[in-house]
Amino acid sequence: MVTAEEEFNITKLQLLEAEKAKVRRDFERREAAIEVKKKVDYSKQLNESRIRVLQAQDMAVRSILDEAQDRLVALTTKDRARYKTLLKNLLIEAAQKLGERDVKVRCRKEDVNLVKEVISETSAELSGSLTLDESIFLPPAPSASTKSEEFDTCAGGVVVTSADGRIVCSNTLDDRLRIAYSSNLPALRDILFGNS
Repeated sequence: MVTAEEEFNITKLQLLEAEKAKVRRDFERREAAIEVKKKVDYSKQLNESRIRVLQAQDMAVRSILDEAQDRLVALTTKDRARYKTLLKNLLIEAAQKLGERDVKVRCRKEDVNLVKEVISETSAELSGSLTLDESIFLPPAPSASTKSEEFDTCAGGVVVTSADGRIVCSNTLDDRLRIAYSSNLPALRDILFGNS
């Protein structure tokens, strides 16, 4: 009878220890799953906050670009003398870049008279002929109703093409702004936000 009771107690202890080990493993597995979930949640929150910061930085940089665009539009509409000088320089630069003898000049409809004046003034400086292409016009200047990127607008400037139209040099203010923006974006971000 003592042996049976001892066997019973030994079996009981073995079963109890096995169940305790099973409960411990289950507890450790659940604890590990909770730790993993905490790390995933933390990482997710960190990424969301980084995305919000990047979006805010992008909005700040885009607001600078929009302000520059507005200033270009103001230059072309309010300060005609400076705009005329700028058009002359853009035209000469584009014509020289093309390296063609005869070139066509495209502009916005509202700039036709100004560009005609500039062409007559620059003809002596350039070897070859400059003709205004009045069959194709650049898009009009952006206005409050066309601020969306859906609309094709042009703040000003010129597009110069070879006589056959195969070689094109776009020297619009929008293209120049895009080039300046993309080439100076790293420095601009550094100035605004530091090395982050």
